[in-house]
Amino acid sequence: MIYTVECTFADPASEAEWNHFYSLEKLPALISVSGFHTSQRFKAVSAGCPIYLAVHSIDNLDVLQGDEYRQKGGGNFARWQQHITDWHRNLYSGLDRAPAIGADEYLVVSATGPDPLIRMGLTPYQIQAVALEKFPEHRWLAKLDRPIESGVEYLPEDVHLYVPMTEQLTSSGDATSEVSR
Repeated sequence: MIYTVECTFADPASEAEWNHFYSLEKLPALISVSGFHTSQRFKAVSAGCPIYLAVHSIDNLDVLQGDEYRQKGGGNFARWQQHITDWHRNLYSGLDRAPAIGADEYLVVSATGPDPLIRMGLTPYQIQAVALEKFPEHRWLAKLDRPIESGVEYLPEDVHLYVPMTEQLTSSGDATSEVSR
């Protein structure tokens, strides 16, 4: 399953410190939780969506409700909470593993359907919300491994482009992940 966490951070003075914490402390803590398989963090380069997106591959909802998750990474935002806005969490079925997005690649996300991604020459993977906020109900993910020819401002409506902030972390025992159904 795919677990997503999206938010915007509203304090420029502490944003670099928060990003350091999230990328270098929180993600490694999360990937050590039993049932987490991959974790990767992104920053939006298109408008109209939360600025930050974390995408995790996990076993199921029980992982997020367990003591190990709460102790190692879930909910440890108290220091930053006042600056976190537009925060959303969803659990999606449809993919076992999130695609690994390399440093020169983009994650493309659509909530309106696969057609805009197909028109961009991409292969979309559909995921469906099954827990937490359950909105948007459906999303399509794709990997873009080339520069955007027409620029970010010409993306189809409700298609968002993200650059990776981290490599995709994998739990010990998991091989390098590829998209699988």
